[in-house]
Amino acid sequence: MIGSKFYYRIFVCFCLVFCLAAQVLQAGPQKKLENTPPELRLKGYEQFQEMRDSSIFKSIKWRFFGPDVISGRCTDIAVPTGKKHTIYVGAATGGVWKTVNSGITWEPIMHDVPSISVGDIAVDPNNADIVWVGTGEANIFRASIAGTGIYKSIDAGKTWAHMGLADTHTIARIVVHPKNADIVYVASTGHEWTRNEERGVFKTTDGGQTWTKVYYINDHTGAVDLVMDPVDPEILYASMWNRTRDRWSDPRPGPGDGLFKTTDGGTSWKQITNGLPDLNLTGRIGIDVACSNPDVLYAFVDNHNLGRMPEKGERDAYGREKSGQVIKGAEVYRSDDKGESWTKVSPDDRYMEGFGGTYGWVFGQLRVDPSNENTLYIMGLRLAKSTDGGETWKTLSYPGLHGDHHGLWIDPGDSDYLINVNDGGVNISYDGGETWREFHHNLPAVQFYNVSFDMEEPFNVYGSVQDHNTYRGNISHRPNSGYMNMRGKMTIPWQRAPGGEGTIIAVDPTDSSVVYSSSFYGRLMRSELRNDKWESKNILPDVAEGEPPLRGQWLAPTILSPHNPSIVYHGMQVVFRSLDGGETWERISPDLTTNDEATMGKLPFAIPYHCLTALSESPFKFGLLYAGTDDGRVHVTRDGGVTWTDITAGLPFNKHVSRVVASKYEEGTVYLTLNGRRDDDFTEYVYKSMDYGKTWTDISGNIPCGPVNVIREDPKKAGILYLGTDFGVFVSLDGGGEWNVLGGNLPSCFVWDLKIHPRDNTLVIATNGLGMWAVDDVSKVQNSKK
Repeated sequence: MIGSKFYYRIFVCFCLVFCLAAQVLQAGPQKKLENTPPELRLKGYEQFQEMRDSSIFKSIKWRFFGPDVISGRCTDIAVPTGKKHTIYVGAATGGVWKTVNSGITWEPIMHDVPSISVGDIAVDPNNADIVWVGTGEANIFRASIAGTGIYKSIDAGKTWAHMGLADTHTIARIVVHPKNADIVYVASTGHEWTRNEERGVFKTTDGGQTWTKVYYINDHTGAVDLVMDPVDPEILYASMWNRTRDRWSDPRPGPGDGLFKTTDGGTSWKQITNGLPDLNLTGRIGIDVACSNPDVLYAFVDNHNLGRMPEKGERDAYGREKSGQVIKGAEVYRSDDKGESWTKVSPDDRYMEGFGGTYGWVFGQLRVDPSNENTLYIMGLRLAKSTDGGETWKTLSYPGLHGDHHGLWIDPGDSDYLINVNDGGVNISYDGGETWREFHHNLPAVQFYNVSFDMEEPFNVYGSVQDHNTYRGNISHRPNSGYMNMRGKMTIPWQRAPGGEGTIIAVDPTDSSVVYSSSFYGRLMRSELRNDKWESKNILPDVAEGEPPLRGQWLAPTILSPHNPSIVYHGMQVVFRSLDGGETWERISPDLTTNDEATMGKLPFAIPYHCLTALSESPFKFGLLYAGTDDGRVHVTRDGGVTWTDITAGLPFNKHVSRVVASKYEEGTVYLTLNGRRDDDFTEYVYKSMDYGKTWTDISGNIPCGPVNVIREDPKKAGILYLGTDFGVFVSLDGGGEWNVLGGNLPSCFVWDLKIHPRDNTLVIATNGLGMWAVDDVSKVQNSKK
């Protein structure tokens, strides 16, 4: 007879085998979620609109409060034929703006769509009421945001209809047939981060009802430029670009780049690259045709073929020392035979070499004067003009004309009338580029990354801004109304503050004159305001001999301890702690990332990866600290860094940690948001743990779509949570069980940070594309019952 001990042993063996199998499965390769279907994004926005219109908080009003001294990156301009005072401008992350009086006033006309990232605009040349907008910036910055296809207005921008191509994500150019309004061509570069097939050149012959892909190479090569012959609309030229971003690398040259031509409206194409450099080592190529002589074309090439050796100690724009040969950089080529052959016309010098910095792929725009084949403009870090066919160049500069240029419109009837868009907004010249108007005060397409505040009365807010470094302004500011606050007191205008364009800002709550911020990639500074002047000191710890170099994210996390503001935490790939305001440091963690050498970029394309992105210390206990990374790992220490526990289990694989927040109401409770944008994944990732991260609960509830950028607790009432997404702001009264849209008058926008001032009860959001907004008092939320 078989005894009970036998069955017990069989049971134990079974359990061991099961556990080992589970461990093998857990240790095996995990699948990363990518490429949210476009119909889910569109449906998600419809649900968001329904939630907004029925929200119990729709009567709460948001107030825009600036800045009104800077603007933000714009990508394209369109002017209706014969209406030079009417201008449409597309903002990279701020929608479409329109003026009918040459910029005296601007009106936002496209802010209720799923994505207000704009790639290109076109107006029908024969009907000024027909306007086309391609969503999704094609410049693929690290902070570019995917579009949802192409839109059409038949009433000059009053209303919009979605016309398809939702899975393109980026649209670089729209070309309308000059004689048939139903024929439109679209150039798309496709998904920024992943491969997909909806890219290349598209054509409609029925006004956008249906589209045909008329030129396509593969799932990682897209069309980045498209121009039409001004005499024969059957002739078009397309620039194809092989590019997909990695989290650890800017776009790298590869096979597939080049120029292509059709003479039959897109039915057939041929490559036209005779005379251009080795296309395996080129990047983005811009193209334009001379309207005064259609035989003449110009190509603006980002040439990564190798040139000179760097000088000793020579550094790039981010302060990184150059090694190996320097790329040739920007080059201009000319064709006098409709693209059959090309000749380089630009000089070989440092000016052209550095014209695009280390990121020529961001620019690539070229324009030829419609009335003069030898006058042309190229756009990079600078705006440059040539009047001799590209042999010599002059930089166009003027106060208020920002750098990093992305588009130019030249009046066909008056070559002196120019409209330029750049990282600072839009500028207009009436004298061929000698002088320029700017519109910083009334086109507030400001791209904030975050928000912080001080404890002044009334308080000031701080935020880092794309290509503008860090700014601060007063919460009571009324744009374009001087610098009087609501109580009649003088307040500071929006002004520069310490920190670069990509930084987290931490302000000492006991001394507002002390600010911690970084320049680039976590290079931490401590700044003090003395006699109305900021004095800054670099305080990033040095690396000991034999240790790997520090890696800091674009927004490397810096926080002050809620127990003592002199205690500073700073995250690179490890956590540093200072007990004396940054004078001395100790490393309190090992490398908390996956630290995978295979996914670390190589200069000059490298982007820091495997870095910390979020830190939070519990208000209950000093040394109870959470850390999240850009490669999806989350850790906790409960003893000030002596030991760390990986608490990633139960979370989606390899998602960027956008926020981790230790609860102020329960010691073991922590909130977490993940962002899938870098996988073209728009899932809403929101989690809560009540056991220090041992287990996680999905609290995304009825949030219709992501990505989710930030979560915060209400400072006065437990259970109230606020969430910022790429649609707007949500609030939950029951700890994430159910969510409501907060406010009825906030445009659809990319909310990348939010905070509630604990004394003033004011909620402030930082949007990437529409500046900062506030709800002056959230007591209505706090007093609401579910």
